[in-house]
Amino acid sequence: MNITRARPPIRLLIADDHPMVREGLKVSLESEHFIEVIADVSNGQQALEQAALLGPDVVLLDISMPVMGGLEACESFRQRLPEIRLLIVTMHDNREYILKAVQAGAAGYVLKDVPTEELLLAVQTVFQGGTYFSSSVAKTLFSEFGTAPARLSAGSHGQQALSPRETDVLALLTEGMGNKEIASQLSISVRTVEAHRLKIKQKLGINNSAGLIRYALDHGIGKPV
Repeated sequence: MNITRARPPIRLLIADDHPMVREGLKVSLESEHFIEVIADVSNGQQALEQAALLGPDVVLLDISMPVMGGLEACESFRQRLPEIRLLIVTMHDNREYILKAVQAGAAGYVLKDVPTEELLLAVQTVFQGGTYFSSSVAKTLFSEFGTAPARLSAGSHGQQALSPRETDVLALLTEGMGNKEIASQLSISVRTVEAHRLKIKQKLGINNSAGLIRYALDHGIGKPV
């Protein structure tokens, strides 16, 4: 007899200094069977300590918190627990915070007023290795990268043009797909996808996901047929 095992839930840790916000996020996220909130804390330092003990898949971080804020926490996670995916959930939508979060290692940035469905999508996307920015955040972020188009243009400043397969991989990355999803979509191995991603970064001289997405938008790179 074949026994189908349920997929383990995505294990989340929530860090926000407002108890009611933490409880609201927990209730909303755990409304879906694929999410399990394993801990909630009130600052970035506690998030680091609990993450080291519990090993969550994704950590949701507010920006403004006592002791250690979300941006500082992102940098500490990147140095100490780089395998954990980070998603900023905040009310701050100004350019400075968004850019600093991306540079610090956040894989996603959403505002607290997004619908529950969008927050769930953000968690799933980040967990699967992709990046997620709510629409207003993406506009702000991409407009900043748009101020320096020369460094994103293929062939300029010694950059090499992407191969057709690398272009396909980049197109799927911009849709928030993780390595496994891209491998399945293109019928290649996960290791090959990882190699393509490394080559893309090396060729374009872009070291973060936001820059790669902006490059794709600037050059009309969409989903491959």
